[in-house]
Amino acid sequence: MSFQKCSHLALCIPAILIAGCFSARKEDLKAFTPPTEADVTCPQYILEPPDEVTVICTNVPELAGSGTTPGQTQTIRADGVISFERVGEISVAGKTPRQVAELIAARLSSLYKFAGENPIDVRVRNQSKFYYIIGQVQEPGAKFFTGRETTLSAISKAVPSNLAWKEHIQVIRPSTEPSVPSKIFALNFKKMIEHGDMQCNVLLQEGDVIYVPPTILASIGLTVQEIAGPLLQGGSAVRVISPTPGP
Repeated sequence: MSFQKCSHLALCIPAILIAGCFSARKEDLKAFTPPTEADVTCPQYILEPPDEVTVICTNVPELAGSGTTPGQTQTIRADGVISFERVGEISVAGKTPRQVAELIAARLSSLYKFAGENPIDVRVRNQSKFYYIIGQVQEPGAKFFTGRETTLSAISKAVPSNLAWKEHIQVIRPSTEPSVPSKIFALNFKKMIEHGDMQCNVLLQEGDVIYVPPTILASIGLTVQEIAGPLLQGGSAVRVISPTPGP
């Protein structure tokens, strides 16, 4: 490797070290709920495409189901609608399961007599709400939001790699308002699992992001590999042009 290439790599190292430091505020932890203070983090589930909806009513043949499969199941269309033969199309996006059940009961009230306060059961399989875990983990990406996912369970399921900086994991709650900063706190996962320190084991909400950064040495190695790889490949690809023979 030439002196110029080595100098390029050396100049990158301070930038890498700075990148290892991130913005986290200890007081932002207060914005998150400990698992002992709430049963769920989504008490009113709001339907959105492409959630899967199962509608069950034993009094309505097309909603009774058959065998071991109760009710009728549909995926909410991109326009936010589900449809059944007797019920017709129903716009369900932005509504709770209970509101959808009431709409269906109202549509069918002229055809069927219902007993009880909630004759129609609407069950939902979440397909639209996620939290995210990225960085140095073996299972990164978007994860289905459960309502009871904590930082401990989320990171454990994702399995931090050997390159992970477990003492400086970021937990981020993005702001929905441009004028309000996102909430960010630092989590020491190593201390959590080795000493049982659950101070930062909080419930996640839909849209939360967990970033597992590389250690400083790992970051240097990854950046050197990213820079040196193309340089070395480019240096080895030398094209030799033979002189054109004269007449």
